[in-house]
Amino acid sequence: MKWRVEWTPRALKDLRKLDPQTQARIVSAVDRYAETGIGDVVRLTDVHPPEWRLRVGDWRVRFYMDPARAVLVILRVLPRDKAY
Repeated sequence: MKWRVEWTPRALKDLRKLDPQTQARIVSAVDRYAETGIGDVVRLTDVHPPEWRLRVGDWRVRFYMDPARAVLVILRVLPRDKAY
């Protein structure tokens, strides 16, 4: 299933703080996951509503899936030590 990607304002703010090369890696990883389902994705436990995280090197992309609209909503882009 192909997913459409929506970035929240907070996630865009997180992304803009990063250097251009890291931004490109993260956007590429998100797009690849949305198109193919390939990526290091884990459902986070004890988080309601359910959220997932995509690992991109030392960065974590937190998101939730809205299957009714086929949308991945990107919530945050954080370093590993602050993502959980």
